Amino acid sequence: MEWRVFNFRIFIGLVLVLMMTSCKSEFERIRSSGDPDTIYTQALAYYDEGDFLKAQTLLELVIPAFRGRPELEDVYFKYASTYYEQGKFILAAYYFQNFSSTFPTSELREEADFMAAYSNYELSPTYRLDQQYTEGAIEGFQLFANTYPNSERVALCNSLIEEMRRKLEKKAFATGKLYFDLRQYQSATLSFENLLKDFPDTDNGEEIRFMIVKSAYLLADNSVLEKRLERFNSARKYASEFLRKYEQSEYLEDVEEYLENSEQKIKELQDDGYQEQGSGARS
Repeated sequence: MEWRVFNFRIFIGLVLVLMMTSCKSEFERIRSSGDPDTIYTQALAYYDEGDFLKAQTLLELVIPAFRGRPELEDVYFKYASTYYEQGKFILAAYYFQNFSSTFPTSELREEADFMAAYSNYELSPTYRLDQQYTEGAIEGFQLFANTYPNSERVALCNSLIEEMRRKLEKKAFATGKLYFDLRQYQSATLSFENLLKDFPDTDNGEEIRFMIVKSAYLLADNSVLEKRLERFNSARKYASEFLRKYEQSEYLEDVEEYLENSEQKIKELQDDGYQEQGSGARS
C-alpha cells in the first residue's frame, strides 16, 4: 500500500514538472519566434490574465517592430501599465510620461497623464521622509486638472492634492519642531514663518504662531548681549500679534508671560544702555 502511495506521489510530481516545463517552453517559444503579431497576441493574453511580467517581456520585444503601426499606442500604453501593476511606480511614471510625449494626440493621453501623477502618488512616503515624489504628484495632478478641466477625475485630483499638501504641512511642522528641540531657535522661527506662508489656510495656525512666539523669546533670551534688545523686540512683536489674533487661546497665559518678560528685558537693556551713555558722557 505504501509503495503504491509513493509511486502515485512520484507520478503527480512528474506531471507537475512536465506542466511547468510545458508552460515555460510555450512562453519561450513565443518569445523567440520573431513573429511580432504572434508575440503581441500572446502578450495581450498574458496581460488580460494578470501575468504582467510575461506581458511586459513580450510587449517590450514588439515595440520596435510596431513603429509606424496603429497598434503601437496600445502596445506602449499597456507596456507602461505593466510596470504600475507590478508596483514599479518609478518606471511606471516614466513610461506614462513618455507615452504622453510620444503620442500627444492619443485618446489614451488623458489616462496616461493621470497614471503618471498617480504613480508618483503611490511613491509618496510618510511625512518624515523626503517628499520628492509627493511634490511630483501634486505637480502632476495640478497639471492634469489644468489640462483636462472637464475630466471626471478633476475632483479626485483636487482631493489627492489636498491630502498631500497636508502631508507637506506636517513635514514642515516637524522640521520646525526639530529645530526647536535642537535649540536652534532662529531656524525654528524661520521654519514656522515659512510654514504659514506656504499653508496660509492651515488648521494649526494657533499652535504654529505660539511656537513662533516661544522660539523668538528663547532665541532672544539665549542671545549675546548686543543682539538681545533687537530680538526681545521681535519676541514682543510676535507675542502682541498673537494676543490680538487669539483672545481665547489655550496658550494665552504662556504668551502673556513671554510678552511681559520681553518688555521687562527690553526696559532693563534700554536702562543699561542709557546708563552706559551717561557714564561715557561724564568721562
